[in-house]
Amino acid sequence: MNTDISVVIVTRNRVEGLINTLNHLLALPEQPPIIVVDNCSTDDSVKRVQTEFPSVTVLALTENRACSSRNEGVKAAQTPLVAFCDDDSHWEPNSLTKAVHYFHQYPHLGLLAAKVFIQGGRLEPVCEAMRDSPITDPNPLPGPAILGFVCCAVVVRREAFLDVGGFNSRFAIAAEERMLSVDFRTKGWSLAYAEDMVARHYPSSIRNVSVRTALTTRDTIWYYWLRRPLYYALRHTWHVFQISRRDANVRKGFNDAFRSVQYLWRNRRVVPADVEQQILKIESFY
Repeated sequence: MNTDISVVIVTRNRVEGLINTLNHLLALPEQPPIIVVDNCSTDDSVKRVQTEFPSVTVLALTENRACSSRNEGVKAAQTPLVAFCDDDSHWEPNSLTKAVHYFHQYPHLGLLAAKVFIQGGRLEPVCEAMRDSPITDPNPLPGPAILGFVCCAVVVRREAFLDVGGFNSRFAIAAEERMLSVDFRTKGWSLAYAEDMVARHYPSSIRNVSVRTALTTRDTIWYYWLRRPLYYALRHTWHVFQISRRDANVRKGFNDAFRSVQYLWRNRRVVPADVEQQILKIESFY
């Protein structure tokens, strides 16, 4: 079993996809330890994994912790590197071996994102943006510097992940990557994209688009108010408000965001000027 890298999967009520993912991961030549973090599923996910995959560690949470459930998986990992995976994605053979090599070669590297192919063999659009990223980093990297990634296909240095506090416990699984990215960079850890690391993603049909839109809206507003200068927080808020007037799901997310106004103000930690300069290179202005 690999002692350099583990795989952490978060799941909730998608047992068939989870079983498929585990079958792919257990066939990898790297044979990484696998940790499944179950977000209080009401189906038989926990029982089936424990029965059918006895070598897999299962953390059965008593509540749905959304994206921050990954934090529990990282804490439980006994390896210096952790690869994230969702219950509808899997890593290609030898990609994790390449990740281990890069992390050994670049000690300042905190996060490494992979190339992701989605159903039909199409490249995930975010990967095109990472490949052509205008972000710069003072340190040498195995690929383009980035400030965003696809969470179902990324490897983190465990030390760095714990250093930044992991994923925010209030965020859903919707728009959590941006916040973590700037927290890594703020702490001095580098983030990069490696095209020779490959993962496959088959987005599950078991998802509520309306709920996801509301959560993405809410969490993106939170990100701006927790990390960005006041001008950009206000600018984004005004933009979302305009959209919310014609979209009920966006309106729900907008309203939900500001029910936590005291939390946002109390926990507001604006990124340093050098990190903000990098963010502005990829910022979409309205």
